[in-house]
Amino acid sequence: MQNTGNYQPQAFNVPQLPKEAQEKLDAMKSKLDKFTKAVTKESKDIMGICLLPPTKIHPEDNLPESEVEKLKKRINVLIIIDVETKKEWAKLRDNVIQKSVKKANEIDENLFVTVMDIAEIRENCFDAKYEVLEMIASGASLYDPKDFLAATKISEVHKNMVLKKFDKYIVSYIAVGSLFRGDAKSNDIDVSIVIDDTDVKKMTRAELKDKLSAIIRGMGYDASQLTGVKKAFHIQTYILTDFWDAIKDANPVIYTFLRDGVPIYDRGVFMPWKLLLKMGRIKPSPEAIDLQMDVGERLIQRTKGKMIGIMGDDLYYAILNPAQAALMLYGIAPPTPKETIQLMEDVFVKKEKLLEKKYVDILSKIRKYYKDIEHGTIKEVKGKDIDELLGDAEDYIKRIKKLFDEIQDRRDKDSIDEMYTNCMDVVADALKVNEIEVKEKSKLVSTFKKELVDDKKVFPKQYIDTLKLVIDTKNGAKTKKLTWPELEKIRREVRGFIKGVIEYVQRKRGYELERAKVKFKYGEKYGEAILLDKIVYVINDVDAQDKEVNKATLNKDGGFGTLAKSSLEEFEKDIMKITVPNKVFIKEKTFESLKGLFGNDIEILVNY
Repeated sequence: MQNTGNYQPQAFNVPQLPKEAQEKLDAMKSKLDKFTKAVTKESKDIMGICLLPPTKIHPEDNLPESEVEKLKKRINVLIIIDVETKKEWAKLRDNVIQKSVKKANEIDENLFVTVMDIAEIRENCFDAKYEVLEMIASGASLYDPKDFLAATKISEVHKNMVLKKFDKYIVSYIAVGSLFRGDAKSNDIDVSIVIDDTDVKKMTRAELKDKLSAIIRGMGYDASQLTGVKKAFHIQTYILTDFWDAIKDANPVIYTFLRDGVPIYDRGVFMPWKLLLKMGRIKPSPEAIDLQMDVGERLIQRTKGKMIGIMGDDLYYAILNPAQAALMLYGIAPPTPKETIQLMEDVFVKKEKLLEKKYVDILSKIRKYYKDIEHGTIKEVKGKDIDELLGDAEDYIKRIKKLFDEIQDRRDKDSIDEMYTNCMDVVADALKVNEIEVKEKSKLVSTFKKELVDDKKVFPKQYIDTLKLVIDTKNGAKTKKLTWPELEKIRREVRGFIKGVIEYVQRKRGYELERAKVKFKYGEKYGEAILLDKIVYVINDVDAQDKEVNKATLNKDGGFGTLAKSSLEEFEKDIMKITVPNKVFIKEKTFESLKGLFGNDIEILVNY
């Protein structure tokens, strides 16, 4: 990675309107002001109006001279609206377009108006089309009550500064927070940056993160000064390895980041994560689930002493978070608040029959109470109402805790079954690589003990104790409930056992696999042919980052059948189930097949 020493302010040119466009702006100022006042008075859905750079005219378009002159005179104005969540959004959008175009024609025939919903801008970003953001950053703001244009300008400037210094190490630059949703509820502009640290060699990742964060924050200050944007500009920096760990653990902060973030630069990393979250493929960690469950009881206590507004928030989330925790524990990714109520009924009341309907009704009732406070419908709450709501909430929390225990019991049983299955699978693999056949599954453990523990002493005797512990746990799972520490202790032992056996199998397979490899050189490249029982795998270039793997049948005379494209994943699966020959001979047909694939100058490597 390039030098990340102390950041010094850089000479950086803020995107500006071209001189010609600026002159037009000065000449048209009174007309543009008149146009802006007229259209904003007509519609309350307009969240920004921007003068865009002139239309680019490309010689290769071969436009008529009259059309070229017309484009040169054109004054491009972008109107940004926010109607995506409204019921009659299409009608509202058409209304803004018609009235804006009409008003533009009345004021000056050269005014050319484009109307975009903020949702369209976000969708463009999801599709890696950032041209509109670049034009806004280079344009001039005419109307910006929610500071969307200002946020776009400072983010674009800062993004370009970061990309200029760190080039390919920027994985994603993501706009987060309310401004980019079109509902300016905060005075801040928030962005997050993910940086690739996978090739760090000269410093620890912690040092890298600290240095990069300081440099990028310094750039943020410069961007604020250059653009004149007064709002607080907050920058969160992640390094890729930490961010990946947070995704694997399904950290709630990362859920929000992936769900609500809008990429304004992405190297094809953020959007796949966002889609995986949408598909429900990112699962929550036990810590995230526990956190959501704990929130409920803590907030119930706080709620008792709060005034109406605070009570509305706390009471609502006190019952919402445990409901989401229960759904997460069941295996459903954190849903939206509105979806939570329906899912609680569909999953736990109707499908699993673990919960009474009245508790879903309590959740629905308190959500309505929260929304009524939020919308101003409820302006004061009587003591009787507070007592009733708190009573319902406390009853609800107790019941959800019981539901939580019931779900956890099911998960623990599934976990025990999974541990048992995984242990038996690795035992079978260990016997298989030693060419020990066991026809009856009931004899797997006794054969493993006799052959690989007692006789060959491949594994320590404590491995048999671990196997017995897993078997006893599985057999007693229905009659004896294990505490969390007891189950976690068993999991730790099982993880150690499985890791030890797998490493042994992989090493032994690796030794066997070396015997089956034919290594060769052609030109400046090195390749391998792995001759298995009746299959050959060919890796064209072992030094390539993305290795090309092909597969063919291996004939008795040593020749290869027709090669078909394969993968390392398929290769790894095959070597676990196909017997590796004790001896490999390079027959004449083998050599001919390799020459046919890689040319007559191929060389077979010996003791490579």
